[in-house]
Amino acid sequence: MLEANQQISAGDLAQVLGVSRETVRRDLVDLESDGAVDRVHGGAVLRQSGGEAPFEKRRTAQTRAKRDIARKAASLLMPGGSIFVDAGTTTSIFAQALAKLSDVTVITNSFEIAATLQGAGSRIDLLLLGGRVMSDVPATYGELTLSEIQRFNVDMAFISPVAVEATQGAFSFDLHEAEIARAMTRQAVETILLVDHTKLNQKSRVKICPIDSVTTIITDKFATADAIAPFQASDLRMLS
Repeated sequence: MLEANQQISAGDLAQVLGVSRETVRRDLVDLESDGAVDRVHGGAVLRQSGGEAPFEKRRTAQTRAKRDIARKAASLLMPGGSIFVDAGTTTSIFAQALAKLSDVTVITNSFEIAATLQGAGSRIDLLLLGGRVMSDVPATYGELTLSEIQRFNVDMAFISPVAVEATQGAFSFDLHEAEIARAMTRQAVETILLVDHTKLNQKSRVKICPIDSVTTIITDKFATADAIAPFQASDLRMLS
């Protein structure tokens, strides 16, 4: 119905489908989380543009910058350390740098990160979080994943947000991804954001954490002085 009409009211949907408005509301919340619609007062509109690009398309964006970030991020790790790593295209490249290390515990919800570390035969203690697959990102999400995260206390959480702003903090486009990243930051002594230069001084739909919860931002050599300057006023460490 949305594809045909571009906009629909919750009342009309409830009447046509023979269900309650609450059932319609829950379904629209799910569709919005999946990036298919935008909820508006009284109903929803079909999302036309402005959403996050599919994971496979994002994988090939800013590859050089992500490799630069991955190298810097790996240099922060010490033997015996423990880390969370969330799912994302930047952290997938970070995993390639991680695979060269040893005596580190890596806890992740990303299938790709786990496969990279396992396939490299690295001497890393690898833990893959269980949960439900619910987006185009090959990873686990949901209540089970969140509850497993709470079982661990780690040294660092490496998070790859879609945007970070100097006064408001880190953001994700997807609610499920933001929930995982937020939970990881709460169980870590340090929170390290892996952010290429295109994501600096930007905001997105769902906040992961405020800027004062961030310990370090690692960006790439293409980040300009003007882009970095707003973050230098805070206490966080900026690596570029």
